[in-house]
Amino acid sequence: MSELKNNIGLDSSLTKDLADKLNYLLSNYQVFYMNARGFHWNIKGDKFFELHVKFEELYNDALIKIDEIAERILTLGYSPVHSFTDYTAISKINEIKNISDGNTAVESILNGFKILLEAEREILELSENAKDEGTNSLMSDYIPQQEKLVWMYSSYLN
Repeated sequence: MSELKNNIGLDSSLTKDLADKLNYLLSNYQVFYMNARGFHWNIKGDKFFELHVKFEELYNDALIKIDEIAERILTLGYSPVHSFTDYTAISKINEIKNISDGNTAVESILNGFKILLEAEREILELSENAKDEGTNSLMSDYIPQQEKLVWMYSSYLN
């Protein structure tokens, strides 16, 4: 029995699971993005200038990744989720409101990175099994970037 292949030559049975996991990652990134924007807008205190800039860097980076992930889902032949109702239903990262304290915001960022990294590592494994170098490459780029940010934000708290 021959396997069904999608438009880019990958096994469709394997890419369906991959697209589902990418939609999970996309949903988490959307909530992470909105949280970072809220932190950027609402941060107060003696670290305002430092954290205001850092949170802007985070949400700008997340916005790029959101687009890349959605386009990857489309490339695999599936549809990215695209409503906030779907995002909040799927995401493990929770919406956070009215945070103005720097340490609380940074702790939330670190919790978000933990969830993102877990999902990216799972997707990395699935993409290897599916011989999906495109998705594999994205995850291989994201993981070390975020591991470095985890180290840096953790150092900020200690």
